[in-house]
Amino acid sequence: MKQQLKVVALAALFGFAATAAVAQDKIKIGVILTLSGPAAVLGQQARDGFALAIKDLGGKMAGRDVEVVVVDDELKPDAAVAKVTGLLERDKVDFVMGPIFSNVLQAIHKPVVDSKTFLISPNAGPSSYAGKNCSPFFYVTSYQNDQVHEILGKVAQDRGYKRVYIIAPNYQAGKDAAAGFKLDYKGEIVEETYVPLGMLDFQVELSKIASLKPDAVFTFMPGGMGVGLVKQYKQAGLADQIPVLSAFTVDESTLPAQQDAAVGMFGGADWAPNLDNPQNKKFVAAYEDAYHSVPATYAFQAYDAAMLIDSAVRAVKGDLSNKDAVAAALKKADFTSLRGAFKFNTNGYPIQDFYLTKVAKRPDGKFQTEIVDKVFENYGDRYAKDCMPGN
Repeated sequence: MKQQLKVVALAALFGFAATAAVAQDKIKIGVILTLSGPAAVLGQQARDGFALAIKDLGGKMAGRDVEVVVVDDELKPDAAVAKVTGLLERDKVDFVMGPIFSNVLQAIHKPVVDSKTFLISPNAGPSSYAGKNCSPFFYVTSYQNDQVHEILGKVAQDRGYKRVYIIAPNYQAGKDAAAGFKLDYKGEIVEETYVPLGMLDFQVELSKIASLKPDAVFTFMPGGMGVGLVKQYKQAGLADQIPVLSAFTVDESTLPAQQDAAVGMFGGADWAPNLDNPQNKKFVAAYEDAYHSVPATYAFQAYDAAMLIDSAVRAVKGDLSNKDAVAAALKKADFTSLRGAFKFNTNGYPIQDFYLTKVAKRPDGKFQTEIVDKVFENYGDRYAKDCMPGN
């Protein structure tokens, strides 16, 4: 009898010890972003926004320490697959946060979700995963790619622009941009130009714009591409003649390089630094203090991604073993977004407000986008109807 009690006591002791050990395991988050090349500033903003959130959480989620492993996808899909495989197999991460670009997301989506690891995108939101190919392991804290561009199409239509020139990079997000713009715009597209991703010299395209004389130009040109286009547009004397409606071309990631050349140019976004709510004011001030730059959407969406993950970890009390429970907690999105009202549609993409923004120079000499009008309210994407929950 004594021997049996001893065995039971030892089992209980070892059981407690095992449980305690599990409780002390770190939450591991793999971060995969573009951190080199002309578009590096986008990834750096997302990395810094995410890091600020982890700092605000005290480096813990549900009492468990958080370990963040950051890798550079180099804006190369093949390299991204190798890097994310390392995060999954070597680092055994619980979540993957990233990437910035849709072509990279399309490369890493399958290996991540097939491994039943949760993928949280802080920026890329292609249509390909918003409908019938939606997944309970994929969530987006930004938008469905079409939506931001829809803002500019509606503005162009409402302002009576009859002829518009479209220019975008030749990859999935560029094509989504044009498709989104054309949803509400019913005027004439005088030309639709797709340029190689990473291109920096736009003299040929600017000559076409000058000769065609459209009422407006619509462009999606992220990172260094946007810097080159805006500077050359201004130098060509077009900025004072033909208005620019853009998405992710003039924002806080590119404005330090574009500066006065971008002032007055319009953009579409789900947020701006001057969005008036307490949590956003605190975030912007903390980000500027920590990184000495104005945050862009990339930073705020990555901050929200960290808070989304934290909300799910808290909801399951730090126990990530039940994947269905974690998915349900992520879908609930029980956190205070920097943008204010936020919830997930059936496909894991947000329902939220969208704004027309305009570049302004602040009294302190820094540049930022500022909200002009709210264009869409509580707006969900058009692909969600094709997503069956539980796919």
